[in-house]
Amino acid sequence: MTGTLRVAMIGHGFMGAAHSQGWRVAPRFFDLPLDPVMQVVTGRDDATTAAAAAKWGWAESSTDWRETIARDDVDVVDIVTPGDTHAEIAIAALEAGKHVLCEKPLANSVAEAEAMTDAAARAEARGIRAMVGFTYRRVPAATFARSLVADGRIGEVRQVRAEYLQDWLMDPEAPMTWRLDRAKAGSGSLGDIGAHAVDLAEFITGQTIDSVSGIVETLVDERPLLGESVGLSGTASAERGRVTVDDVAFFTGRLNSGALASFEASRYRTGRKNALRVEVSGTRGALAFDLERLNELEFYDATAPETELGFRRILVTEHDHPYLAPWWPTGHMLGYEHGFSHQVLDFTTAIAGASSPRPSFADGLHVQRVLDAVERSSAADSRWVQTND
Repeated sequence: MTGTLRVAMIGHGFMGAAHSQGWRVAPRFFDLPLDPVMQVVTGRDDATTAAAAAKWGWAESSTDWRETIARDDVDVVDIVTPGDTHAEIAIAALEAGKHVLCEKPLANSVAEAEAMTDAAARAEARGIRAMVGFTYRRVPAATFARSLVADGRIGEVRQVRAEYLQDWLMDPEAPMTWRLDRAKAGSGSLGDIGAHAVDLAEFITGQTIDSVSGIVETLVDERPLLGESVGLSGTASAERGRVTVDDVAFFTGRLNSGALASFEASRYRTGRKNALRVEVSGTRGALAFDLERLNELEFYDATAPETELGFRRILVTEHDHPYLAPWWPTGHMLGYEHGFSHQVLDFTTAIAGASSPRPSFADGLHVQRVLDAVERSSAADSRWVQTND
């Protein structure tokens, strides 16, 4: 397959901006096998969608996603809408013969994720590719960490600790958003950011979580609704809405190797803005990745002489590190948005090479099963629950 790859994006909020950046920048730095064309962005409101198209470089805008995926001049459908719409849009797009990139978490329920994975399997038999957007896999330091584990540099994995901590909900009078509504978001901290912690821990270790024991809790159960001015500058009204998702989630897990792992997801951790951290301990060493220091990796070599033991800082900016050769001179940092360009690189390469991209919808389904198992464990006094029950 050669030539162009005409892209339609459904949704245009925060993730829409990030994905737009990826589609626009990737072909300017990487030698892509297909040239992405930002064909059309689709949203609910004509004026705001047109404004997003003009701002981020989409050729057209639309308010009808069904019409968009039926277009002959669309090859890829990129889904960045709230989770309650993922299944319907993705399945329809795959059945229409479009490649699909869907933001995480894959769906709001295991049943929806299973239906999406089945649709992706049917589409793959026709050469249609589907991928879920766990973008933190593509931060160079995280990808490099996976390579070190796979190469045996820390030996046999014994223990994993993963946490994703934010504090943007600390104010109990901060207004309701769709992320606090289970009908739209599926879950709260667990699905929104805990899904990233699960996927990244599994990606770095190369293992899967087989069983979990956990607890989820809502700390603030109602918040003011936004008034007529909706958005970041919206004003809170006197009317209050019910928070129907979790605010914090804690769980332990057992990996398929038998190693133990601990996880925490919170949007109430005071002082933490975007702290995704994964630490992996093994028989020969350990490593730690922290998204708030995303150009660095901590590495501990337990085989070094006793007088030289200690974590050392690796600056992951060399051209031999993953993804970095086309970017800036050694030592110049990358940022949050670069992972989305790496996502475009990997997705277009898979499509052009007729290979299965990762993480696949099946990978997304597995994460959904882990999240579901945590919720079931919490409802059953934190008993251990198999992730494939």
